[in-house]
Amino acid sequence: MAQESAREVATSPDAGGVAQGHGQAHGNLWTLTLGSVGVVYGDIGTSPLYALRESLAHTRAAGIAEHDVVGIVSLLLWALFLTVTLKYVLFLMRADNNGEGGTLALMALARTTGGKLAGPAMVLGILGASLFSGDAIITPAISVLSAVEGLKLVTPLFEPYVLPITIVILLSLFMVQSRGTGKVATFFGPIMLVWFLTIAALGLSHVGDAPRILYAFGPQHGLAFLSAHGWVGFLVLGSVFLAVTGAEALYADMGHFGRKPIQIAWVALVLPALVLNYLGQGALVLSDPASIEDPFFLSAPKWALLPLVLLATAATVIASQATITGAYSLARQAIQLGLLPRLEIQHTSDTQEGQIYIPRVNTILLICVVLLVLMFKTSSSLASAYGIAVTASLVVDSCLAFIVVWKLWRWPLWGAALVVGAFLAIEIAFFSANIVKLFDGGYVPLLVGSGMVVTMWTWLRGTKLLEGKTHRDSIPMPDLLRMLEKSKPTRVPGTAIFLTNDPMVAPTALMHNLKHNKVLHERVVIISVRTEHTPRVDPAKRFEIEKLSGDFTRVVLHFGFMESPRVPAALATMRKAGLKFDIMTTSFFLGRRTLRTAPNSGMPRWQDNLFVGLSRRAANATDFFSIPSDRVVELGAQVTV
Repeated sequence: MAQESAREVATSPDAGGVAQGHGQAHGNLWTLTLGSVGVVYGDIGTSPLYALRESLAHTRAAGIAEHDVVGIVSLLLWALFLTVTLKYVLFLMRADNNGEGGTLALMALARTTGGKLAGPAMVLGILGASLFSGDAIITPAISVLSAVEGLKLVTPLFEPYVLPITIVILLSLFMVQSRGTGKVATFFGPIMLVWFLTIAALGLSHVGDAPRILYAFGPQHGLAFLSAHGWVGFLVLGSVFLAVTGAEALYADMGHFGRKPIQIAWVALVLPALVLNYLGQGALVLSDPASIEDPFFLSAPKWALLPLVLLATAATVIASQATITGAYSLARQAIQLGLLPRLEIQHTSDTQEGQIYIPRVNTILLICVVLLVLMFKTSSSLASAYGIAVTASLVVDSCLAFIVVWKLWRWPLWGAALVVGAFLAIEIAFFSANIVKLFDGGYVPLLVGSGMVVTMWTWLRGTKLLEGKTHRDSIPMPDLLRMLEKSKPTRVPGTAIFLTNDPMVAPTALMHNLKHNKVLHERVVIISVRTEHTPRVDPAKRFEIEKLSGDFTRVVLHFGFMESPRVPAALATMRKAGLKFDIMTTSFFLGRRTLRTAPNSGMPRWQDNLFVGLSRRAANATDFFSIPSDRVVELGAQVTV
């Protein structure tokens, strides 16, 4: 992929054509389209299981009038048309960062504007990434639970077993993550294709029961419902949003499949299937008001109910898998951007860079998801917890998009405000309608998101303070070279590589080696790994080499925030480029710092303790940078923060 700066990629809405980017380089259009059906649309594709049911529940006590059903279905359809189709599929997907999408990719893009907007863009990116963590724990819980609940309609005998079956499925799903999802993912597309064709057929089979449901295509019916029902209509709007949860996945997964395959899948298959199913469910309720209990499963004939439950369970497992994979990807991006401490990242595929497994993230997600299921027990109760984090993340995306549209696409301020403001108005309405669920369970994703915000803020702040302290206490490289010219330390054969965050000053490990061992290798390489604001870096621009003296070399390695920083692979590329050294006689010197709190660190005591705790649980540099452990020498030091 030809390397361009983020500014060049995003200067116009047509820039960054993904046809030449990361996604479409790995397959033809139709293969990628089918793949996107399986990975991108699992969450939004399983929303019909509960979205209309929960929306109708608010008016159920007063009796369901015909115009109420038409109005609610109209709101569902227009939420799909405006939020998903117009905002994400047609507009926001044109703002890509070298072919990549998602909140952190958009944040990195917005930060290239520099100036006063770089800081707010960083804050918004941290907020958006944190809110996704709240979504990541609810999606598997509500999706799988809503599917398994269909067993109660097959026979009431299954009712006591709904929770145990759900937990077993979720445990199995998280336990297989370490084996990689590549082989399983090949079945995702075909299964979800069958799912969308099935829900389209179910919906179509019932539209004829009450053809007047087609009036729902008129937005005036939805607006009339909101106007007539006041507070109840406002509550319904919070449940209507359940139909568009997963919309952000369109944007976040753009780098895996490319813009066109995702757009084609939405327009040609997913949107028509969802529209037909919501229309069919609405028509069924109009013709048989008793079906309001569970209009999705009751739309199936009795003979097809058990197969539909099994298919729905498979679809919700796929939706959960996509969310889990997204959590891994987001965590890696946050680590690379310096928002989280280094975590162990395992690569489960030899060919696909995106196939990763992060044990600690997996464990945290599993515990949170199982606790949610045990706390809320039903998908209807979980629906109350769903929405706040997702709506807030959509608002964050719109705010970041405003910066990109105004500063990078160079739209006039009024034009950017008009277009993005229209999306924001809808999303703020959804957010306001969901915030009333705060004490019914909505506090859960907010607590998780708040915890992530505090963690990222603490790590970012503590890292900057520590780097500042280290820089003040370090010796600039030119001064060290002059000192070595005078002192002439003992030289030993071979190459010593010192990894450091700041290549302009002498690495701590180098100074400790000189102080305690009083020797210096005949060839010294100072390496710094730098994460760029682009998803991937062209291999031809992977490194910069600067000769400091006859035996000292400074190297800066560049990696994108979607890449794993594999130092040995970069060194192999450098050898081919002419940097002479023998890997078998090369030693890697790493500094291991043991942090202790200090009374005047610049952070509150609780934040000091949190930062020290995070640093102690971080993966060591040997594993994170994929350095052979038998070539590593670690030199420790105690540092106060």
